[in-house]
Amino acid sequence: MAYPQPKACPTCNQALTVTALSCEHCGTEVHGHFRRCEFCGLDDDERGLLRVFLATRGNIKEIERYLGVSYPTARARVDGLIAAVGATDAGQAEASGSDPTERREVLARVAAGTLDVGVALDLLARM
Repeated sequence: MAYPQPKACPTCNQALTVTALSCEHCGTEVHGHFRRCEFCGLDDDERGLLRVFLATRGNIKEIERYLGVSYPTARARVDGLIAAVGATDAGQAEASGSDPTERREVLARVAAGTLDVGVALDLLARM
């Protein structure tokens, strides 16, 4: 059974390095230090949203229709995906002094439907 790739070290929460790859067919193993794929750490929902994003060419209105959610929810999910792959503007995060992890958690709660968009906007404005 193949497990999803872990996002961070379970002991210290730092980034993991890929050091081995193997062939399931013949058992060959390759060892070394390999670049990590920025999309491989996405969970199933994030990968699904990435597919929708690509299929709609990033059109938020189309994503909204495809997912059957409101525009703010679609936008929050896309923002969460952008944050998950680290494609946010680092300068913006540094200037605001906010913790990107906290911002991602707020966006994830909005995307999951457990936090009202208005409340999330207030929280994000205070960060």
